[in-house]
Amino acid sequence: MTSIAQILLLILDVVWFIMIAHIVMSWLINFNVLNLRQAFVAQVWDGLNRLLEPLYQPIRRILPPMGGLDLAPLVALIGVYALRIIIMNNLVAGPGFA
Repeated sequence: MTSIAQILLLILDVVWFIMIAHIVMSWLINFNVLNLRQAFVAQVWDGLNRLLEPLYQPIRRILPPMGGLDLAPLVALIGVYALRIIIMNNLVAGPGFA
């Protein structure tokens, strides 16, 4: 069971990194540090959006409209971190200690 938990933790860490990269890139685009007219920037942005949109879309349906403020990435980050905590606690405690 430990191997499965470690693999899940690895996947959550990768998702966490991709989400942080997406959030930072969105800030850089909004503050005109990065330009979407550049081919490489546009491709990376499109790829990150395609990866994360299936994760963000259900959260956006639940959250109320915030007038242009997208809180879906924040909620998703908290969710990923919460899942990581749950897996870590179950990994440390193990099934024999309950």
